[in-house]
Amino acid sequence: MNNTEKEDGVCENKLCNNLDAQCSISSNSTQGTGSISANNNTDVISLCANCGKGEEESVKLKSCTACKLVKYCSRECQIAHRPQHKKECRKRAAELHDEKLFKQPPPKEDCPICFVQLPSLATGQRYKTCCGKVICSGCSYAPVYDDQGNEVDNRKCAFCRTGWPKSDEEEVQRLKKRMELDDPIAIFNQGGYYREGIRGFPQDYTKALELCHRAAELGHAASYCSIGCYFENGHGVEIDKKKARHYYELSAMGGDLTARYNLGNNEGRRGNTERALKHLMIAVRGGYAKSLEKIKELYSNGHATKEEYTTALRWSTLMRLKVLNGTKLLQHERIIVTINLLIRSNI
Repeated sequence: MNNTEKEDGVCENKLCNNLDAQCSISSNSTQGTGSISANNNTDVISLCANCGKGEEESVKLKSCTACKLVKYCSRECQIAHRPQHKKECRKRAAELHDEKLFKQPPPKEDCPICFVQLPSLATGQRYKTCCGKVICSGCSYAPVYDDQGNEVDNRKCAFCRTGWPKSDEEEVQRLKKRMELDDPIAIFNQGGYYREGIRGFPQDYTKALELCHRAAELGHAASYCSIGCYFENGHGVEIDKKKARHYYELSAMGGDLTARYNLGNNEGRRGNTERALKHLMIAVRGGYAKSLEKIKELYSNGHATKEEYTTALRWSTLMRLKVLNGTKLLQHERIIVTINLLIRSNI
């Protein structure tokens, strides 16, 4: 962001702890430009955008998958129409991409024990190799008492009650069993071991990147963020900012807040403060506290309004209270009162 210190993409998704749109044909029949409506829009006649041929039983028009604006009767017509459609197609494809990119992702799942939403950062949650559950740090380390009120030794998983691993070797063996079940977090974690060269694994960025791709294909959004960091920082691959952005976007659309923060930070450094603010507002609403500092910088430099900063501060405070008090969103009026007091003290 303007007048701020540069920083490379960060990857806080530790051990759990499009490129230019191409115009192609899809079989989905979507209403596009090449259409004629009649009888007060009740009857719709679709036409090929190039030759004007109507849809018949023998010819089914297919939509441009990039923009969804036009239809074609054949690949040949699509290629012939490409020069005059290219500009409009790219513009609409970018608009559709942004609609998807800036959509507020669903909140993180709840801790399976206390049913409070899991913290956004890896430090607030723990992955259990015994059962594959992700548990909040509070439940993971909460003391256990007997029926007399005496604290007892609780070196067991808070969910399945399996004893903690006694060595790195036992931890790795449990992890491998989870990997055999295609557990994406276990796969991602082993990639982290290769990246850092720990737990008896040699440092191997190529193997780490391979495991990140495997975990990402299984739906682990944080893995895409790690891949983006590899390309942004040149870890085991050539630095490629375009690929880094692509993978950050995939991760952010999957709900990863670190990737969202990286996108906002990078957009700010390029001078795209409006897009930066959008990313950071989504991140802070999800509970990513570092985003609030960047929004504050935008506000100080005149790139965000007081109302936007106030909204960000409100959401950041609300998420902190939710975690600290173990309450659900807007559950008690006293939370709102506390938020308003904190806002007044920070502005």
